[in-house]
Amino acid sequence: MARGLGKGLGRGLDALFQENGQDELVEDINLSELRPNPYQPRHEFEESALKELSDSIKIHGVLQPIIVRKSIKGYDIVVGERRYRASKLAGKVKIPAIVKQLTDTQMMELAVIENLQREDLNPLEEAKSYQFLMDKLKLTQAETADRLGKSRPYIANMLRLMNLPQAVKDLIDQKKITGGHGRTLLGLKSEADMIKVAHKVIAESMSVRALEQYIKTYNQPEEKQKQEKKKPAFLVKHEEKLKRQLGTKVEISKSRKKGKIAIEFTSEEEFNRLIALLESAQ
Repeated sequence: MARGLGKGLGRGLDALFQENGQDELVEDINLSELRPNPYQPRHEFEESALKELSDSIKIHGVLQPIIVRKSIKGYDIVVGERRYRASKLAGKVKIPAIVKQLTDTQMMELAVIENLQREDLNPLEEAKSYQFLMDKLKLTQAETADRLGKSRPYIANMLRLMNLPQAVKDLIDQKKITGGHGRTLLGLKSEADMIKVAHKVIAESMSVRALEQYIKTYNQPEEKQKQEKKKPAFLVKHEEKLKRQLGTKVEISKSRKKGKIAIEFTSEEEFNRLIALLESAQ
């Protein structure tokens, strides 16, 4: 179904409407005859923003008609659910609307476009919109990127947010952390760690760059354990012996034909101490 739809989606709402060649006839429709777009990926609307719009509608009315499609019983809202909700809140009985002849597929597309064009869209809501479109229209990431005028890596990067635990998704929804934080947290090994570190990000007002550095340090013990498990027991034994003798970190690595002993020092004073120890051992 999805492959024969063309590329109208990436060009926005006006392009799709103009392709239909329909007249822009504005009608006043009873709010009681309307129902929300069943394909709308957004289900929550900020109450304070709705109240603000409602107050404006009480004074000025609805300045831009909503877009609807005739259904068996009344009309489906295609674009403008926020104006519809605010009008109900304002106590209005009717709302200006333009009736369009649209397919279910076009309704899905338009619902996603409207959602993506919101100024207050957060990264997780954007990711949900891409996932919604892919699921409903059976699109691949490449096809979704092509239809929306985005790059495939951009779509793939946004969709990674869907892999976060719900507790971290909630923090993004609440704007306590950013999408960049969320994607960086995916570098941790467990959901419990992601949640724990996410709260650390909030408590310490950590930037994404600072989080990247922290996660590298956070993961080091586990990476070290993995390396030691692969390392022969006799090398681990000698590493520990040299650490005790030299009082610093020692790393022994061995390949098929050669090996290497790395001794760490953090200052010139420590370097001189280690040299003295090695010379005295001769």
